[in-house]
Amino acid sequence: MSKRSFADYHVSEEIKRALALLKYEFPTEVQREVIPLAMENQDLVVKAQTGSGKTASFGIPVSDMIEWEEKKPQALILTPTRELAVQVREDITNIGRFKRIKAVAVYGKEPFSKQKDELKQKTHVVVGTPGRVMDHIERETLVLDQIKYLIIDEADEMLNKGFIDEVEAIIKELPSNRVTMVFSATLPKDVENLCHKYMKDPIQIEIESTRVTADTIEHSLIEVSEEEKITLLKDVTVVENPDSCLIFCRTKEHVDTVYSELDKAGYPCERLHGGLEQEDRFSVMEGFKLGNFRYLVATDVAARGIDIDNVTLVINFDVPMEKESYVHRTGRTGRAGKKGKAITFSTPFERKFIKAIERYIGFELPAIEAPSHLEVAGRKAAFEEKLSSRRIVRNNKTARINQDIMKLHFNGGKKKKIRAVDFVGTIAKIPEVTAEDIGIITIHDQMSYVDILNGKGSLVLQALENATIKGKKLKVSKAIK
Repeated sequence: MSKRSFADYHVSEEIKRALALLKYEFPTEVQREVIPLAMENQDLVVKAQTGSGKTASFGIPVSDMIEWEEKKPQALILTPTRELAVQVREDITNIGRFKRIKAVAVYGKEPFSKQKDELKQKTHVVVGTPGRVMDHIERETLVLDQIKYLIIDEADEMLNKGFIDEVEAIIKELPSNRVTMVFSATLPKDVENLCHKYMKDPIQIEIESTRVTADTIEHSLIEVSEEEKITLLKDVTVVENPDSCLIFCRTKEHVDTVYSELDKAGYPCERLHGGLEQEDRFSVMEGFKLGNFRYLVATDVAARGIDIDNVTLVINFDVPMEKESYVHRTGRTGRAGKKGKAITFSTPFERKFIKAIERYIGFELPAIEAPSHLEVAGRKAAFEEKLSSRRIVRNNKTARINQDIMKLHFNGGKKKKIRAVDFVGTIAKIPEVTAEDIGIITIHDQMSYVDILNGKGSLVLQALENATIKGKKLKVSKAIK
């Protein structure tokens, strides 16, 4: 079953091309186990932690098996948080980029009408939170009769958030001849019951989590009093001088306090917690991915939605109350085969939480001394030099896969009776351009968007300046986003 590289999988050339650009060379353990079975349409229950590469383990086979011509959604992916829904949508879009797979994310706190409009388009994959997905089902804006794949991601977190009833209600609406895959970092009884009730002879795959945790991440613990934490944080960041750092706090109040202290001290930083508007949360997340700032102070809300391959340091400013959260938080570093560090600050009061975490992960967190004044003074100059320079992100997967893609905006759509075939017909007639160079096409009432692949965007833009589409003169421009 073990495969040498992604090139060995029997997936389409379009998927292989995307994987090569995304630098997916060798499958992780979860991918080696899941992909071959998923390609055989097996029901699967997969116990694997965040950061093990599980999104690609279902994203690759699902993207490969989707029939592009079918207009109705063929895969439904349920996630516990909005951040994760957006992250998974992005991953599926990247993997299916050259197959022109259209993935839509639906979640609360975003206008229903905007999502309804998107779902009217040809949509292959819908990713969403249970509440909003149920909402779309009840209002008949999400059609389920072509769903062949149901994926429940972070099932244990669904349980923690009390979504399990909604998940069950959704399952009951789906075609029974579908393939179901459940992914979870832990397998509580309720999740197991759900699997037995709604799955056909599921194959259980368990990826040993603690080994992953210990191998790629150097864990340590520093004892500190509550009053000394901010000083310790500044000293640790100076000595460690990370390229990028996530600082986790237990409450939004702590996040705000830590953020304002670092901001005052001139750190390039931002904050992320549930009290912020959804749009602000997304833009902070995006800014961190793009390298606009080095330090991100966050509550656990962020632990599930950040997929950045080069977070070099995670600091637990507060010990997480739930032992599972420790794995999710520290799993933000040491990803994609790189080394990472996780340092936890522990007050005497938090000792019992540390003990529970150690039992859960299967090893003791090595206690280290706080940095000395001498160490801090010796590293200060290098720290300040890095602080004033911009963080270079070498591994933004989406930017890599989109570098040869230009999105064009047209000022006409359904109201002018324009269809996708009209765009394809016109664009494919341009010299040196073929249908292969045309990506996802989105047609709204008054406007349309067409992705042009393979670096042919400028060529198409120029050629269409004076062309007509279905006999109509449309204004064409490079889309802003």
